Amino acid sequence: MSATRIDARGLSCPQPVVLTSKAIEAGAESLEVLVDNEVSKENVLRLAKRHRMQAAVREEGPDIVIEIKT
Repeated sequence: MSATRIDARGLSCPQPVVLTSKAIEAGAESLEVLVDNEVSKENVLRLAKRHRMQAAVREEGPDIVIEIKT
């Protein structure tokens, strides 16, 4: 199953968290969230932890990719 990809680059918080939360509530089990700032990264990671989901972070150039799985 492929991951649901959320492109939240250029959005300020809480928008990345809102988009990620909606995807989780819709039943997504695997997400890839693209953000471009540390605040969004930390907030999305906190959301994943609150939902007891595993999260890993990697950087792709100027972008931050957060992989979230159940």
